[in-house]
Amino acid sequence: MLRLPGRRGFHRAAAPAAALALVVALAGCRPAVSGGAPPPFRWGGDAEGGAPFVEADPADPSRMRGFDVEVAEMIARGLGREPRFVQVAWASIEASVERGDFDIGLSGVEDRPELRARHAVTIPYYEFREVLAVRPEDAGRYRRLADLGGRRVATLGATMAYRILLAEQAKTGLIPISYDDDVHPYSDLVAGRVDAVLLDDIIAQRALRRGGGFVIQPEPVATGHYVGVLARANAALRDSVDAILRARMRDGSLERTFRRWGVWNEGEARFFERVLAEAPPAAGAAPAAAGRSLAGYLPSLLRAAGITLVLSCLAMALAIAVGVIVAAGRIYGPPLVRGLLTTYVEVTRGTPVLLQLFVIYYGLSGVVRLPAFLAAVLGLGLNYAAYESEIYRAALEAIPRAQLEAARTLGLPESKILRLVRGPQALRLALAPMTNDFVALLKDSSLVSVITVVELTKQTAIYATNIGSWVVPGILCAIVYLAFSLPLSRIARRLERRWSLA
Repeated sequence: MLRLPGRRGFHRAAAPAAALALVVALAGCRPAVSGGAPPPFRWGGDAEGGAPFVEADPADPSRMRGFDVEVAEMIARGLGREPRFVQVAWASIEASVERGDFDIGLSGVEDRPELRARHAVTIPYYEFREVLAVRPEDAGRYRRLADLGGRRVATLGATMAYRILLAEQAKTGLIPISYDDDVHPYSDLVAGRVDAVLLDDIIAQRALRRGGGFVIQPEPVATGHYVGVLARANAALRDSVDAILRARMRDGSLERTFRRWGVWNEGEARFFERVLAEAPPAAGAAPAAAGRSLAGYLPSLLRAAGITLVLSCLAMALAIAVGVIVAAGRIYGPPLVRGLLTTYVEVTRGTPVLLQLFVIYYGLSGVVRLPAFLAAVLGLGLNYAAYESEIYRAALEAIPRAQLEAARTLGLPESKILRLVRGPQALRLALAPMTNDFVALLKDSSLVSVITVVELTKQTAIYATNIGSWVVPGILCAIVYLAFSLPLSRIARRLERRWSLA
């Protein structure tokens, strides 16, 4: 299993050499470790992906296990180096390997033409199949993607399966639903939130063993391959890795690893024969992505921007309404009401909004199955209502007590004092922080992608992954967010100036 080596100390007598090594490292080189030992073989993977790819060993969480872990160890041994695991989000593997965070990315990385155009890619070492999972009662009518026109089909974003669904959407009107993990697509399928799931057969079989409640259609939709990805400048290392992988195919090491993890089949044996006998198979098994240029993605980005704006406005409206009620209740309510409202505010402010979104969308699914967009509005709105209520409460309590006593002396009831005296002045005080909260909510709306809402940031991430760069997508995303937030700030400042002169 993989061992994470500790840092080696330096002898005091070697201080000048250590200083020189530090200078060399800062200059961008990798000096050998003391004693002439080669540097560790750093490989990147996502342990969140779980078995059989990469997962933390339950017996020793400091170690990783999975067939990709064993493949990395084979490569490291072949190179005469010690393997060292580097945790990285699956969607960031390609960008991180180009940054030099590790030597190779191995975590179910899918072979595709654009990957080979941007990076140094190894020969394929495993052949997987994209399979369709449906509920048992739908097995007879949803046999192929063509049968799912107008239906919701779930998958992981920025994958081969997602590109297949996009291509099918243009033909049949199928609705792709993008997830950030491979667990909730199947739980949502069983719960009836989606009609089918398209993912790798390894992932589908794992989900079936874990919880069941669905069936896998026997006919695969497409075939793909897992590869290792290296920085484009590391072509020489890639060639060495290819030689090691071919040797491990010949001596049966890879087969034994795949059998140990229950992912070997006769199709893999034929695939190995093809790899060893001829050039690596083309990575074009999946339909071509629809429009990788800016013009091709612009409509999707604009739709996602519209979703972000509508979602933020609705959530802010809910936050304001609930915030006013909570603030008034904490000032005017009886002790029990004040205590309950204070608990709501403290619990909401003291827990992450991401956790609250998961609880509302997934945790409450046994009681009420909220649509993803509605759950997003409720999650953001109720979270920001707690912050808004504190703003309004502070603004209400900032009104001079003399004004309130004067109004009471005139015989005005508390409701009229709030509406005519206290409320309007408090609104002026609260306007600036309210505007800041709305801008913050606009940005926090990016979190709702975890419950399948494809808003601006999620669509930008998909665009960036497919073209292999964050420069243009990042600039476009920033421009859209600024276009939303800057006019709002200007309007708020104008209102503040006008009301301050009133």
